[in-house]
Amino acid sequence: MRIGMVGLGRMGANMVRRLMKGGHQCVAYDRSLEAVQALAAQGAVAANSLAELVKALTPPRAVWIMVPAALVDSVIAELRPLLASGDILIDGGNSHYQDDIRRAQELRTAALHYVDAGTSGGVLGLEQGYCLMIGAEPAVFNTLEPIFATLSPGGRRPESQGGKSAARAMAEMGYLHCGPNGAGHFVKMVHNGIEYGVMAAYAEGLNLLRHANAGSKREEADAETAPLSDPRLFQYELDMAAVAEVWRHGSIISSRLLDLTAEALAADPALGPFGGRVSDSGEGRWTVQAAVEVGVPAHVLSAALFSRFESRGRAEFADKLLSAMRLGFGGHLEKKS
Repeated sequence: MRIGMVGLGRMGANMVRRLMKGGHQCVAYDRSLEAVQALAAQGAVAANSLAELVKALTPPRAVWIMVPAALVDSVIAELRPLLASGDILIDGGNSHYQDDIRRAQELRTAALHYVDAGTSGGVLGLEQGYCLMIGAEPAVFNTLEPIFATLSPGGRRPESQGGKSAARAMAEMGYLHCGPNGAGHFVKMVHNGIEYGVMAAYAEGLNLLRHANAGSKREEADAETAPLSDPRLFQYELDMAAVAEVWRHGSIISSRLLDLTAEALAADPALGPFGGRVSDSGEGRWTVQAAVEVGVPAHVLSAALFSRFESRGRAEFADKLLSAMRLGFGGHLEKKS
């Protein structure tokens, strides 16, 4: 197939490379001329504008948009007058699923098709493939399935279902038609919410291990700090990089996130390059909001989201209020670290 790719960042550019490696033709556009030229040197058709990109595609056209969620509507607004009946727009970023439903309805009035393709794989996707969660009309999904199959970890369509459902067979390849518009990004939204929770669990557990030597540190006794029940129980000087590494081999908690954690600790056990400010790009918030709307408990996902807020200094004023109240009711002076 021939497909256009708008947005050649960390994921978009590698997706083009994987598609070309799989035999597809790609027309590439980005505001960065250097990004376009780099892919053109590897076999992509360079487009210097969205109009050029559309012109280089054969109807019915398929255009994959791989830009930040906040920019998707503006890109669609530029593309819409350039497209014709039957053309397909695919949003592979992390848009809110409610925006997908709206966009699909708006584009339908112009006889244009919209697809939401939740994409996971990050910078490793070029070699290992991308997990794809797709919301689309069935006929549109069928048209684009060769693209999804090539991008997926399996790299191809399932050969035989062998008694399995069609959904199970394609899922084992690493891509799934989740349902109508919005379904793909809804599944990806919850996927990212889970990611928040898993990351927080690793971070909290390893942080506890890092402080397992608390009993070997001499601390002055004071009325403001609860002492260790028995300092002899916390005398461990653990090699954090080695702990993360051993968990990667045969442990039930091994994962790709743990692989990345072990890699970071091996490079610098003190994590010197990092300040500890953790951003959230929206999916965690949307997951918690959806849980509230449908009345589903999501304790871990909520706590992980609020932990990210705290990392950005959003708890500082609350902490000051706690100190002020302790001083007010009990005369407790704030202990300086």
